[in-house]
Amino acid sequence: MLSPKLQKIWYGADYNPDQWPEDVWEKDVRLMKLAHVNVATLPVFSWTRLQPAEDRYTFEWLDRILDKLAANDIYACIATSTAAQPAWMSHRFPDVLRTDINGIKHKQGGRTNFCPNSPNYRRYSRELALRLGERYKDHPALVAWHVANEYGSHCYCALCAEAFRDWLKARYGSLDAVNAAWNTAFWSHGLTAWEEIETPTTHGERNNMPMLLDYDRFQNDAILACYCNEYDALKSVTPDVYVTTNLMGHFKPLNYHAWAPYLDVVSWDSYPLPDEAASSVAFKHELMRGLRDGQPFMLMEQTPSQVNWMPRNQLRRPGVMRLLSYQAVAHGADTVMFFQFRRARGGPEKMHGAIVDHVGHEHTRVFGEVQALGAELEALGDALLDARQDARVGLLFDWENWWAIDYSVGPTRDLDYVATCRKYYAALWDANIPVDVVRPEADLSKYDLVIAPMLYMLRPGVAGHLTEYVRKGGTLVVSYFSGIADENDLATLDGYPGELREVLGIWVEEHDPMLEDQTVEVHAEPWGRVQGCYKAGILCDLLHLEGATARASYASEFYAGRPVITENRYGEGKALYVAADVDATLMRDLLLTLCDEKGIRAPLCVSGGAEVTQRSRHGREFTLILNHGAVAATAALPYACRDLLTGRELAGSVELAAKDVLILEKI
Repeated sequence: MLSPKLQKIWYGADYNPDQWPEDVWEKDVRLMKLAHVNVATLPVFSWTRLQPAEDRYTFEWLDRILDKLAANDIYACIATSTAAQPAWMSHRFPDVLRTDINGIKHKQGGRTNFCPNSPNYRRYSRELALRLGERYKDHPALVAWHVANEYGSHCYCALCAEAFRDWLKARYGSLDAVNAAWNTAFWSHGLTAWEEIETPTTHGERNNMPMLLDYDRFQNDAILACYCNEYDALKSVTPDVYVTTNLMGHFKPLNYHAWAPYLDVVSWDSYPLPDEAASSVAFKHELMRGLRDGQPFMLMEQTPSQVNWMPRNQLRRPGVMRLLSYQAVAHGADTVMFFQFRRARGGPEKMHGAIVDHVGHEHTRVFGEVQALGAELEALGDALLDARQDARVGLLFDWENWWAIDYSVGPTRDLDYVATCRKYYAALWDANIPVDVVRPEADLSKYDLVIAPMLYMLRPGVAGHLTEYVRKGGTLVVSYFSGIADENDLATLDGYPGELREVLGIWVEEHDPMLEDQTVEVHAEPWGRVQGCYKAGILCDLLHLEGATARASYASEFYAGRPVITENRYGEGKALYVAADVDATLMRDLLLTLCDEKGIRAPLCVSGGAEVTQRSRHGREFTLILNHGAVAATAALPYACRDLLTGRELAGSVELAAKDVLILEKI
């Protein structure tokens, strides 16, 4: 439970009272009550207002708004405001300003425009967090702390160069070890002194992939240290209050698995594109939930209607905001929060959606939808709080592997790690089979089936972990272009797929990339749901069997007849290799065949594109059905249920309107 003060789904938004005169605050509190808002996140971007000068703090205005919220039974996720430093700081301490990848030192402005290795930024951000913690530790409105906002901007300044050298000394111990890890003999890039190591700007070293990986790791650690700097300050005075910062799904610059241990609860900002598949949104929810081994997360931001940063910022159609909110709850969210409460009058986000539009009152379509959803969530009470998903399938996601694949200069630029992971996830999402998205080092013993898409980089221990999982009875699926390199992006010299070669029972000799719109035919003899002709594209591995059995083979190209799907018995389990980017039909047939073998099934049968998830808590099981389709869907209920949203008792065949939701509990 996020806080004993508020034992229901948190419902609210980012609120910026410092952007408005105080006579507006009273109106806003009235509108919050009307919309059933019970939490406001504030003040996310108010550092200058909180600290207008180096030696002066002005918290009195924040006191007044927090007191006003508390008097109206509205709680506060108090933010530290450190994502955008004041102008006085940037001018007085130039080391605070970030240098971008082009080597250009930025001027004051924007946000996350600070160097994570600036001692002055760290000093002042910690001091502000500590002062906020000490001032509001006993405030009745406080339910959580929100550090900074959407971290992620890398820096390439001289301070970072110096810190990078120190980071490398700690990681490798000697310059000889760095030279070995980076394979600097190539192109005569050998290092003879630590001072020769610079930041990898666009006009510097961008061809040494191990160096680029290490710089990403280093920047991740430096930015995480900024967060921990504030986290530790807040925990020193409020040890029992949860501290978080808002993440951004599969956001490439930061390795969120490294961040997870320092987040008391994961929170993230969900902004799906208008045409984004529902399975893609679900995948990101599962990725965020998996950061802390299935613990519920916070939906910290979403838009009530539209965003402002796309070429065409279309309105959300009626019912879509409600549907996406419940989808977050269905996948583990204990909060439904928005950006923003009141639409800003100026600045780059003045056209971003908000609960309260520029007109300033409640008589709008968007406010009405927010109000209606708030009433439903309030009626649900604590029913779904801390409810968990019991999945028997795990899908591995590895940030450093993603970085390494994107730095790879061959065999094709069309490799897309995230899209591949989503494709495997979608094959089971379409069948309403729950899937946890977890890190490679996670405990896999609870899963009957584990999927490892495109595991190009095998970091130390990962292959052994997966091999042991199979040996003890698990079923493992590994995709093409796996086991190619080690943690420093140095190619394996023992034959692909490296340390997975034995458990998979294969040796991959070559990779054949397809030209645009080119495909290869695949044929499979009957095996479960797999049979007949399929297609594959993007990349095809040419492999040799070393104990494995071929389940499907290429049926065209010069390698016709060679295996494309293999199965290898190992210990008490088995490992399969999918040697190409097979089409969605073959992927579906393969994964559902494996699920059939393990007795893994959907919670219930639905038609018409509806999504089904289940969450359980204290012996109560909840089934959520969400119709993402444009027409009505039908669900076959195996027992009598009560819909928690309407109180209706339902049984047998139930029709669900387009964009509608059911939350069912067995009677």
